[in-house]
Amino acid sequence: MTAPELSVVVPAFRQAGVLAETIRSVLAQHEVNLELIVADHSSDDGTYEVAQAFEGDSRVTVLRTAAGGGAIANWAAVTRRARGEFLKLLPGDDTVLPGSLARQVALLRTHPEAALVGGRRRIIDQKGRTLAKARGLQGLDAVMPGGEAVRASVLSGTNPFGEPGAVMMRRAAFERAGGWQGQWSYAIDVASYYGALRHGSFVRDDAVASTFRVGGGQWSVALVDEQASEMTRLFEEAGRVFDEVTEDDVRRGSRRAQRLARQRRMVYRVLKVVKR
Repeated sequence: MTAPELSVVVPAFRQAGVLAETIRSVLAQHEVNLELIVADHSSDDGTYEVAQAFEGDSRVTVLRTAAGGGAIANWAAVTRRARGEFLKLLPGDDTVLPGSLARQVALLRTHPEAALVGGRRRIIDQKGRTLAKARGLQGLDAVMPGGEAVRASVLSGTNPFGEPGAVMMRRAAFERAGGWQGQWSYAIDVASYYGALRHGSFVRDDAVASTFRVGGGQWSVALVDEQASEMTRLFEEAGRVFDEVTEDDVRRGSRRAQRLARQRRMVYRVLKVVKR
């Protein structure tokens, strides 16, 4: 069987109410030769059945991951099935916007040295209302060597590349770096980007590529209290791995990460998705 150009992998857990929208956002994009792999992490709300309804499309594969192991277990399980040259992980409550898949594939083809392309994302609430129209990519140039892109991230104190739905990676670079960096919880996505960027450059997609839903059941919301400390540890590791990242960069980025974590908690309180 000929491998697809792009693998979009969707880890889902108790997302029966929104998963169909996620899946449709991918299948509507016919400009790319893609496969869509959905893995339900043994949900009890009908998530698996929602995904099964799309199996009539030859591009769709639906899996069931055994319970346990945390979110990383499902991320790893669904990603292992990917066959495409390029890889995008799309959480089960997010969407990709029209044309974004073809655009990001084209950017990676135009820049064969690139390991990763990151786009802007639209932040939405649980009801789909827009909270921020075009977030991300702060401090990142159109094309940057991997180490310089990591340094820009450290200095920003956050993840400017985007949540996984806004990012596309060259699968060879991702796998060469060891895949999803499961030793991290909140920072698993950006830590994995850092790994891929050891093996290629960064390319910027200036358009809004995806939606990112903020909700009480979301993994990153549940980890809000760990954010600053984990980002500090990640920045310290980046300083050991990348020559471009200095000790002063790590200190500055860590201070900024602490400020951003406090601001994020305040926003989540306003949205009533974390306890006081």
